[in-house]
Amino acid sequence: QVQLVESGGGLVQAGGSLRLSCAASGFTFNNYDMGWSRQAPGKGREFIADISWSGGSTYYTDSVRGRFTISRDNARNTVYLQMNSLKPEDSALYYCNTKSGALPWGQGTQVTVSS
Repeated sequence: QVQLVESGGGLVQAGGSLRLSCAASGFTFNNYDMGWSRQAPGKGREFIADISWSGGSTYYTDSVRGRFTISRDNARNTVYLQMNSLKPEDSALYYCNTKSGALPWGQGTQVTVSS
């Protein structure tokens, strides 16, 4: 039923940028606040950003605020994460979900930032 498919990750040098996408299906996307989380080796899953159902309100955790921008296109059932000024510590597997993380997790998309 529910499917969340993350894409857009890759290998970039420190200071570079990537734009991640999350294509959602199987639920009423525009009824839910959506968010991005990441998991680096040896660490738990870290919630980093969310966006309200309408796109009118956003939240960022301190470590990404000012560098990352979350957005959504309800007509396309897609949430995005624009990541700028990437740092090696941003290297992780990135996942999207509802704000509460209640849906089945997708495969994630790998972001690797070299120094």
